[in-house]
Parts: sequence; C-alpha cells; structure tokens
Amino acid sequence: MGFHDVRFPTDLSFGATGGPERRTEIVSLASGHEQRNSPWADARRRYDAGVGLRSLDDLEAVIAFFEARRGPLYAFRFRDWTDWKSGPASRVPEPLDQAIGTGDGTTTSFALRKTYASGGTDYVRPITHPVAGTVRVAVNGVELFTDFLADAVSGVLQFDTPPDEGAEVTAGFEFDVPVRFDSDAIVTSLSKFSAGEVPSIPLVEVRV
Repeated sequence: MGFHDVRFPTDLSFGATGGPERRTEIVSLASGHEQRNSPWADARRRYDAGVGLRSLDDLEAVIAFFEARRGPLYAFRFRDWTDWKSGPASRVPEPLDQAIGTGDGTTTSFALRKTYASGGTDYVRPITHPVAGTVRVAVNGVELFTDFLADAVSGVLQFDTPPDEGAEVTAGFEFDVPVRFDSDAIVTSLSKFSAGEVPSIPLVEVRV
C-alpha cells in the first residue's frame, strides 16, 4: 500500500465530520427474530474534510495536498479530533493509559492498542500510527525512558530487553488514523464556495 507519512492539515481536520463505521449483516427470520453477523473484526472510519474549509486559502491547501497524494493513490495521516489519545482528551497521555501486553521473559515486540469498554464488554483497537515523540511506556507501573523504540508507522514497540515474565506492559500515546481520499476528484465552484457552500472531501480509513 502506498503511504505518505504526512498529516492532513490539522487546522482543517478540526472541523471535519465522521467517525467509525461497522458492517453488519442482518437476516430477518420468519419468526420475526434476527440473525446478525459482522464480517469486520475492526471498525472502519470515514470522514468529510470539506466542512473544515473556511477560506479560499484553506481550499488551496487541500487541493495542493490532494495533488501531492495523487488523489486516492497514497494514504496519509489524519487526526480525528474526537478520538486521538490513549486516555481522556482533557489530559496528556500517561504511561499507564492502556494495557498492551504481559511479558514472558522472551518477547520484545508489543503492538500498541486502545481498549473501548462499555456495559461489561470491550473492543480492542489496533493502533498503527502513533505520533512520534508522544509514546510513553511503563513496565509493572514503572515508566521507561530508554530501552525501547516506538515505530511511528506500525505502532509496534521494540524493547532492548524483554519484560520479565508476568510483567504488565502499558503505554500512553497520541495517534493518527491512516486514510486516503475516497474520490478521484475535488469538485467545487468559486461562486458557490464564496456563498458558503463547501465541497465534499470524503476520506476513508485504510487497513495497514
């Protein structure tokens, strides 16, 4: 998959609309009951970045970004301002935010993830594009400042020394969503834009 490790302008993404999408197959039975099944293990996020455009300069910036990515050809980073931290949006990430694994004395690689819990059930989301310089890690509650590297594209932590058997590995981080343009064209009109009508600029999350 072609990927440019560059983020969509954050000031423009702030006004974007969108969120997670699930695919659920529902079969209605003769009895009135339903059978429901999901072929997707993970949600896929969709956004419309056109809502964030407020000026002709913004539009020009988006067109330049679109052209540099060759439209949908290359994926890129996108900040979802409704969900971009390992913990609450009101504070900076902390090393105990998310449990990402348990040491066995041998394993040195641990993938970042975020757990969403509600009503006694949870969903674990793989995090593949953490923001460089924001990843904080702890082993058994003690923060590490060395002895690990965080890959900003794969979201995998690589330890120099494997955590001891039974040691809880936790992490805190900011992260982006890998997306691409979901259209081969950006269609707009200067007169309509000046009158307040913004173009639709659909983005869709890509699997990595």
